[in-house]
Amino acid sequence: APMGVLSCVKYLMFIFNVLVFAGGTCLAGVGAWVAVDPAGFQDIVAAKPALRAGAYLLLAVGIALSLLGFLGCCGALRRSRPLLLA
Repeated sequence: APMGVLSCVKYLMFIFNVLVFAGGTCLAGVGAWVAVDPAGFQDIVAAKPALRAGAYLLLAVGIALSLLGFLGCCGALRRSRPLLLA
């Protein structure tokens, strides 16, 4: 494959992983916000107690996605196959 195509794929993978990292960070932030201050979501959380546990699930999924996105960014920049496969 020509060098330009590989460079384009590298930067597209980097951008995609940055988006995954940003989404995971937002999910973790919302999960932490709901877990720490449920008063702002009193109507929603009071209606369904299972949603309170969902805040911790949101936090865990957000942290996992952030880590995955970060490793993907590092793998895309270094062209490291093990990091991209992780």
